[in-house]
Amino acid sequence: MKRIFLPLLLSLILLFCCKEINTQKTVQKPLTATQIMQKAHEKAGGTFWQKPKSLTLKGYATFYRDGKISKHETHNMWRVFENTKEDAHVANGKVRIESFKDSTPVFIVTFDGKNTYDLSGKQDQSDADNRWASNFGYGAIRHALDEGYTLKLVGDDTVKTKPAYTIQVTDPNKGETFFGIDKEDFKIVKVAFQTPQGWHHRIYSEFFSKDKYSWLQSGRVELFYDDKISNEVYWTDFEVNEKLPDSLFVLQTK
Repeated sequence: MKRIFLPLLLSLILLFCCKEINTQKTVQKPLTATQIMQKAHEKAGGTFWQKPKSLTLKGYATFYRDGKISKHETHNMWRVFENTKEDAHVANGKVRIESFKDSTPVFIVTFDGKNTYDLSGKQDQSDADNRWASNFGYGAIRHALDEGYTLKLVGDDTVKTKPAYTIQVTDPNKGETFFGIDKEDFKIVKVAFQTPQGWHHRIYSEFFSKDKYSWLQSGRVELFYDDKISNEVYWTDFEVNEKLPDSLFVLQTK
C-alpha cells in the first residue's frame, strides 16, 4: 500500500508545482499607455479612423441653459481634417456646425482653415480662438501615436459604471488632453481638458457602425463644463471621406 501511495503523493505534489509555475508564467504585465492607445485605435477603426480626410455627422441635440431645456431637431457637423495636429485645442482643417430648432437656425458656426464665421458674420480672431479652444480636443487621440506626442497612464476612472483607463495625451505644444478608455473593450468613452469656459469633459456612448466603413461612431455625446451638463448630441448617421466643397465652410451673411 505504501508503495502505491508514495508515488501517487509525489505525482500530486509535482502536478501542483507545475500548475503554480504555469500560473506565474501566465500572469500578464499591466498594459502601458502606448499599448492601451494602440488597442483604442484598433477598436475605433484602425488607420481608416485615424487618418480620415473628412467626416459628416448628422443628428439632433438637446441644450440646457438657465434651467431650460431646448430641443434642436437638426444638429449637423462637417469636418475636413489636416494630416497633422500640433496643438490639440486650436482649430485646424475645416469645420461647420449647425443647429436648428423648428426649422430656424439657432446657431451656425464655420471655420474655413483661416477665418471663423457665425450668423453675425466673420468673427474677431481672439473670440474665434476662445470659441474653438472650448470645443477642440478630441482630435488629439487620432494623433496620440504621432511623433512629438507623449502618453502617460495617470489612473483609473469609472464611465457609466464601467472601469476605464485614463490616458494623458500631451501634444507637441505641451497641451494636455485626458482620454477615458474602456478597460474591457477599449472604446474611447471620455475626453477631458481645460478650456476658457472651465473644465470640459464629454462622455461617449451608444456606439454604432456602418458596413462600408472601418469606423466606430458614438451615437450619444454628453458635454459638461465644470461638471454641469451643457448639451447632449445624438448622432444618427455619418459619412467618411466625402468630397466637401470649400463653400460649405464660408458662411455668407446678409
